[in-house]
Amino acid sequence: MTDPQNSNASELSAAAQHASSADAILRRLATRAMGLTGADIERIVREARLKARRGKRAVRYEDIEDGIRGHRPPVPIDLRWRYAFYEAGHAVVHHALDLGPVRGLNIDTGEGAYNLLGFHASGTNTYTWYENMLTVLMAGRAAEKLVLKRVSSGSAGADESDLARATRVAFDMERTLGFGAEHPLLYRPHRDPGVVLDRDPELSARVHGRLEAALDRAAAILRRRRPVFHALAKALFDAQAMDEKTVLEVLTTGLPPELAVP
Repeated sequence: MTDPQNSNASELSAAAQHASSADAILRRLATRAMGLTGADIERIVREARLKARRGKRAVRYEDIEDGIRGHRPPVPIDLRWRYAFYEAGHAVVHHALDLGPVRGLNIDTGEGAYNLLGFHASGTNTYTWYENMLTVLMAGRAAEKLVLKRVSSGSAGADESDLARATRVAFDMERTLGFGAEHPLLYRPHRDPGVVLDRDPELSARVHGRLEAALDRAAAILRRRRPVFHALAKALFDAQAMDEKTVLEVLTTGLPPELAVP
């Protein structure tokens, strides 16, 4: 004879597992879609529904994911590992410095890797906060150097690159934020830091010194947290896109998502 209580419990457990699985899928899709516009999402869903209708079936996860990826070829394995270590480096250092939540990581955007970092309001705009910002910005490069023994141009080469942003922060610390080693009370803004740095070797040395210190500090944090760093890089390599909850599980347990205790 079937026990009604056991049957109900099994049904509830199955329903809970289904809900948890559906939630995980939605969170992964949301992470995959980081950087897309509302119009992009609307188009992707419309195309997924059309594909499912033609196949006389329900919409599948793969339909949405394929639409988000834009049917791009897979990222080459070596580049995928580089992206994974690079973004894991940012996330581990950001978490170690307690700057805020890591909203998501994605190494399959079609335009390289992507991270979405949140920041606490407290403690901002202090000397320590800017030093921490520099450390996080240099963490991807530190991760490459630590694991791969060589760095790529992925951290530089554009005005919005990590190296460009870090240089701007270090430059502002010296010239406009009141933290300079020389004449800290002078406010000396400039639209093109590169021009000033080319003309002032001493200032260039101070700015570069700040970047070197941040790079070394990021590397030291990654060495101390090497197991977590490697676990997150492996998880990101496998999943390619990780939401805030999944990233936090790895950062706090040091275990891949499938082994972390909920």
